[in-house]
Amino acid sequence: MAAVSLNSGLILAAILFVIGFVGLVTRRNLIVMLACIEIMLNAAGLAFVVAGARWGRADGQVMFLFVLAMAAAEVAVGLALAIRFRKTLGRLDIDEADEMRG
Repeated sequence: MAAVSLNSGLILAAILFVIGFVGLVTRRNLIVMLACIEIMLNAAGLAFVVAGARWGRADGQVMFLFVLAMAAAEVAVGLALAIRFRKTLGRLDIDEADEMRG
């Protein structure tokens, strides 16, 4: 199995992070925004794993487990918000969130 170089892995992580960030900034649908945050978290996890593999340490993989735990918590809270938005407003447009004050 061929090893991935540090530069290639970090470039891929940077590309994924930028794709997630652009999607987060440009989209207004809550589900799409949550998916973009997931892409950004996975890009950070990939950078940890690649950096850990470069120095032959398991630290990157341990950090990736923390990233996965944080992503799972983000999904749980995000989907609860999506259900509440859909029930209250009838749509998932994030610009309508200020109507939920109270």
